[in-house]
Amino acid sequence: VADKQKVVASQSQDEFAGNAILKWQWPTKAGNVVQTFNGRDPGKQGVDVAGRFGQPIYAAAPGRVVYSGGGLSRYGKLIIVKHNETFLSAYAHNKRILVKEGEILKAGQFIAEMGNTGTNKTKLHFEIRRDGKPVDPLRYLPKKMQ
Repeated sequence: VADKQKVVASQSQDEFAGNAILKWQWPTKAGNVVQTFNGRDPGKQGVDVAGRFGQPIYAAAPGRVVYSGGGLSRYGKLIIVKHNETFLSAYAHNKRILVKEGEILKAGQFIAEMGNTGTNKTKLHFEIRRDGKPVDPLRYLPKKMQ
């Protein structure tokens, strides 16, 4: 019975967004895009937004935190959010992470502070993955940061 309850609980958490159409928003309110997406280059599978050290990072859409930590050295302190059965987003090079794995997020929720992993350039590396494959975030985000 306990195992059955765990399965039901995990299903309800996974289905919070279903496959509803997501309304994406910028994961930070200020900065400049300093690197654009290039699907053929493993180092450019998202966009980099330059900003100031400690600048707030926000959830780009509602979802559930599926990873929060520093185990992937190329990404520094990283957050991965599952938005529905189709989309994930990743937020890398954070100074400080403010959310835990399993946490349900609202769009625009303050989740981290911008950092500068391995470089002297403060930036957020932001990725969107559709069905596990990287896609250009600029195709999904509003034209202007807000």
